[in-house]
Amino acid sequence: MPHHTHTPHPPALARRAPGLPHAPHQPELIVPQSGIHGGQEMVSAAQAQQMAEQLARDEVLQRLGVPTGPDDLMDQFADHLAEATGMLYGFVNIFRAEQTFVGLHNPPPDSGHLILGRTMSLDHGWCPAVVKRKKGLPLYDVHASPRFSGNFVVDAVGIRSYFGAPLIHEETGITLGTVCTIDPEARPRADARRLLDAVKAGGAMVLDTLTTGARTR
Repeated sequence: MPHHTHTPHPPALARRAPGLPHAPHQPELIVPQSGIHGGQEMVSAAQAQQMAEQLARDEVLQRLGVPTGPDDLMDQFADHLAEATGMLYGFVNIFRAEQTFVGLHNPPPDSGHLILGRTMSLDHGWCPAVVKRKKGLPLYDVHASPRFSGNFVVDAVGIRSYFGAPLIHEETGITLGTVCTIDPEARPRADARRLLDAVKAGGAMVLDTLTTGARTR
């Protein structure tokens, strides 16, 4: 990975952080048959669709045997993503009840940068947008787009650039999650396409491994 010239965080941040906050307890993704007529809480059309999508995703993830926690091979893919883009963090992110980083590349523990945990709320970061739009998202500078600049990860981790691509299961069209890289430094706009292409290429390898059963079990 290319040498970084990031300004270190205070020494206290060099210790392992507990990770980003976990999502609150998620209810079972079941819409009561009685609906509002039985005194149940109303579920909007958008919420019902999101629940249905997550149920379908969970079924495919289980059928494929996708890892539910840290996985050595997925960590290697995350290492590759970070190295190919020259960014501090790399992720293979599977969407379950919360975002689950089955593959994770952190900076060295003594780098002065935050060491991230393995999960994050479904409401945080930019990967939820990638899953929703089903296409890559190149944010060479998150502050260049008002839509994406206001984000928990910007404040919590100090991230300025993000490049993500969806992991779409070809047979069903369901987005299983994402691959992405993030960094505290913005990137040149002219380099955005190359970086996104590198992330997409890594994502193709991850998806092939997950869907063909080639992952080490």
